[in-house]
Formats: sequence, C-alpha cells, structure tokens
Amino acid sequence: MGLDTRSETQVRYEFRFPDGRLWVHGVDLAPVPPEPGPEWARLGFQQCGNCPLKVAEIRDCPFATALARPMAVLARSPSYEEVAVTVSWRGREVRQHTTLQRALGSLLGLLGATSGCPHTRMLRAMAWFHQPFSSSSETFYRVVGTYLLGQHLRQERGLEPDWNLDGLRELYRNLRQVNLGMAGRLRAAAEEDSSLNGLILLDLLAADTLYSLDSYEGELDGFFAEFFEEE
Repeated sequence: MGLDTRSETQVRYEFRFPDGRLWVHGVDLAPVPPEPGPEWARLGFQQCGNCPLKVAEIRDCPFATALARPMAVLARSPSYEEVAVTVSWRGREVRQHTTLQRALGSLLGLLGATSGCPHTRMLRAMAWFHQPFSSSSETFYRVVGTYLLGQHLRQERGLEPDWNLDGLRELYRNLRQVNLGMAGRLRAAAEEDSSLNGLILLDLLAADTLYSLDSYEGELDGFFAEFFEEE
C-alpha cells in the first residue's frame, strides 16, 4: 500500500511567547514552488562555497528562501527567551517548554531538509518522519537508519548501494558548510541572535553526527545487544 500523503504533508510549529504573542509556521513536506525571497536570500549573497547552483540560472538560495518568513517574525527575539512550542503532524502533538534557540534549531532543521537545497535533499526522507527536539543519539540513530534503508531500497532497484556510509559522511561534511553559509546570511539579516543561534545549535548537532560517523565508539551498541548474539 502506498503512503497516503494527503494528510501528512505539513508539520505545524506553534510558538507561544511569555508576553502572549503567538506565531505559527507550517512546513510542507512535499515539494512546493518557492516564493521570491528577500535580498539576503539571493543566491549570490554570501553563497556557500560548496554550492553547485549557478547565479545565472537561479535567483534565490532555496534554503535561505525557506528561512525568510521565520527570520522576519523572530529576528528581534533573543535566543534565551523561553517559549512554549507545540509541534503538530500526523494527528499527534509534541509540546515542550524550551528556549527559542532550541525551538528554532528543530524548525530550521526541518526547513533545510525540505527547502530544495542540493546538499540537504537527501534529508527529505527523514523529514517525512520528523522528530522534534531529538537528542544527538536519537539523531544519529535516525540518520544512519534512514540512510541504510535508502541503500537497501537502491539495491532492490538494481542500483549500487553504499553500505560503508561514505556518501552519508560526505553529505554531512557538505551540510556543515551549508550551515556556515546560512549563518553568514543570518548575521547580515538578524537584529537579535535567536535565528543565528538556532542555526549554530543545528550545526553542532551536524558536527556531532559527523564525528560519530567518523569515530564511532559504540554509543548505540547497548540498544542492539540482541543483534550481537550468536545464532
């Protein structure tokens, strides 16, 4: 049976601030045509060093365009401000009281994965099974599990699989460069530090995942004891 995407194509983030403000942002999981972005979203403005897109062919950076609306609303809020966040999707809700920085880190990760950026498009499969506010170990589990499932599906279609995770390591190296590029754009646009710090938090998570891929020391072995038993 195919995936019924009609009721599963949007994740809703709701931010409630201490002063009573309410801000809601929906993220479409299915590809949608991007709207024109602000000047700081132009592709040539602090373009990422590893960006394969060409200014002559595309006007705006896909990732930056996806950040435009959150930036316009939240750029004047400090990262340490406490917020109540409700994330709704697939008929369920996740509620958390946290800092704006951490809440934005979760939202920005989802926006990046669904933005259409060439270096984040492989994360779209994870976006379909979004887990807000995931820890480093949860992210590592989801990243590796998603990638290996993707390789299995490639092999089923007669394509060459990557069981050594070399492509995943390259993906995260590129992702770190993208995060640095986005940070440069946000520094030029933000009046406060909330969105920038949210992106820095996201980059720390990416760095931690890359480190775990390059230097795995058995962090998840305890959850897989049954797999190590002799038959």
